[in-house]
Amino acid sequence: MSAPQYRSVILYHDEVQKAAAEESKATAAKQFARPVVTEIQPLGRFYKAEAYHQDYYRNNPNYPYCQVVIRPKLEKLEKKAGGVH
Repeated sequence: MSAPQYRSVILYHDEVQKAAAEESKATAAKQFARPVVTEIQPLGRFYKAEAYHQDYYRNNPNYPYCQVVIRPKLEKLEKKAGGVH
């Protein structure tokens, strides 16, 4: 199991955002055989990550982690979404 700081999560401010997130997740789930595990939670205390974590993939596309882990996931997502960015 992943550490909680590395999970996929959508944080919402109000019920409108929560409903939009739930609808988006349900729509996305139809595109995948496995469950979408992104959590949907109210925004509480939030700590912005250090600067070197911001836009990590964009700033480090040739790092092994980006090539082996992130790039294949993005390619799979782009294929499912029809190449839409």
